[in-house]
Amino acid sequence: MSCLQARSRGFFADRIRITAKSNNLLKTIAAMQNLQYNKCNRLTNENRLSLSHRRTEKHKKEFKNMAYVIGVDCGTSGTKTVLFDEIGTVIASKTIEYPMYQPKNGYAEQDPADWADAMVGTIKAVMAASGVDKRDVKGIGISGQMHGLVMLDADNRVLRRSIIWCDQRTAAEVAEMNEKLGEKKLIEITANPALTGWTAAKILWVKNNEPEIYEKCRHILLPKDYLRFILTGEYATEVSDASGMQLLDVPNRCWSEEVCTALGIDMSMLGRVYESSEITGTVTKKMADELGLCEGTVVVGGAGDNAAAAIGTGVCEDGKAFTTIGTSGVVFAHTSDISIDPKGRVHTCCAAVPDSWHVMGVTQGAGLSLKWFRDNFCNAEKETAKYMGVDEYYLMDKEAMTVPVGANRLLYLPYLMGERTPHLDPDARGVFFGLSAMHTKKDMLRAVLEGVSYSLRDCVEVFREMNISVSDMMACGGGGTSPLWRSMLADLYNCPVKTAASKEGPALGVALLALTGAGIYSSVPEACHAVVKTDKIQQPEAENVPEYEKYYQLYREIYPALKDKFAALAKL
Repeated sequence: MSCLQARSRGFFADRIRITAKSNNLLKTIAAMQNLQYNKCNRLTNENRLSLSHRRTEKHKKEFKNMAYVIGVDCGTSGTKTVLFDEIGTVIASKTIEYPMYQPKNGYAEQDPADWADAMVGTIKAVMAASGVDKRDVKGIGISGQMHGLVMLDADNRVLRRSIIWCDQRTAAEVAEMNEKLGEKKLIEITANPALTGWTAAKILWVKNNEPEIYEKCRHILLPKDYLRFILTGEYATEVSDASGMQLLDVPNRCWSEEVCTALGIDMSMLGRVYESSEITGTVTKKMADELGLCEGTVVVGGAGDNAAAAIGTGVCEDGKAFTTIGTSGVVFAHTSDISIDPKGRVHTCCAAVPDSWHVMGVTQGAGLSLKWFRDNFCNAEKETAKYMGVDEYYLMDKEAMTVPVGANRLLYLPYLMGERTPHLDPDARGVFFGLSAMHTKKDMLRAVLEGVSYSLRDCVEVFREMNISVSDMMACGGGGTSPLWRSMLADLYNCPVKTAASKEGPALGVALLALTGAGIYSSVPEACHAVVKTDKIQQPEAENVPEYEKYYQLYREIYPALKDKFAALAKL
């Protein structure tokens, strides 16, 4: 959803009809804008390296005793490593991509060797580019995609490709978990219902379908924890990522003997569990020599991707939350008291702040809904955007702004891929409700944006049922760059919606954990307060709040009325 970010070059035509007569004019305008843009861009490019050099030299002069940390973010598409100073300045950054394998429909796998190579390559790159003295690098934090399964034998060799978070092969194993433990017991201990994408079901799948591999397994690690092992030789994890395995006693922040015994999983295969800012090991001499670091550089627990993003956006205290609009949508809130939804509508996991937790609601078709609408109904906007040198989402935003709150009494349910929060219904489907002959494409576009916002508000409503307050909201992801979407969220949440000045997210989050573990800051909240800065703040508009509330309450009534019909449709 990064394409949601407007790349306007200073010109916008409110309405342009793409006709034979207007094409030449548009091309002329676009050419003029491109000339000006390219001129500016050349100047920017010519000065970028020297500016970076000046900043580095200034850094060396002003901060001779400055401490530095490395944040490694092992994602699905690639690994990004960022070198930060102790006040959060980006010194150098490098990303290396790698493939995902899908040997069968519904399968998703990656090679842990690709992650390791990418981590090694990116750390070497940022150290070489920065010119920072390796003695000044005080720690490393690692973030990673959650739920992935890495299996090692007695000689620490990887036994098979990692089955990663989006793999859906484990329906039978989910049923097995519910049978052996019961749905209620699973939620009580692991704070979540049995899920196909989470690690425990993947372990059972290997046990059931690849017994020869399972018999050789001696160590089970998560993706980022495999990278920790490469750096330190330690078998370890931390509470936020371990929460997504469904083997952790989430209220007590330790492995659950009851769950492991019931599932027949040997607890000796699981690494030691730490808090996210605790030191889990140090860089070995072999790795230090290869990476250009000092032997003994500390490696902290780190965090799962969303928990790391929370720290990177300052969501580390009660009342604070963030909303991410990518393909799916996530609403994430911090809580100092454990709170578990008995219906399993939201995830509860250990937070990266010691002795605290987070709750997370997921809506499946957030940015996906807007992309679907663009791809099927916005060819004119695409063509116009090419001529103007702007992003098509920018034009779509402008069009939707001309439509009043409520999209002229048109509502949209964004269930293109079923729904997770709050309905837990894979059969749910998208709906335009109230469509009439008066409605235009612009009305439908506005309804899509509002419908996604209503679905995110649904997540917040579940939080409120759980006595978790949200009074300070950060907006992240591609959707967070849209002024209109931020405005909708502020009005629907009835609280300010902010964006973070830094766009480094998880990498910054684990860097802050490393700064805490290394003793630069005394606590994770202190690190967040010192480093995380706010960029834009969108206040709720008083006149819009009651209008949105009226439509939202109607929106909430549509799914229950259609639930049985969705199920019937799925059987046809």
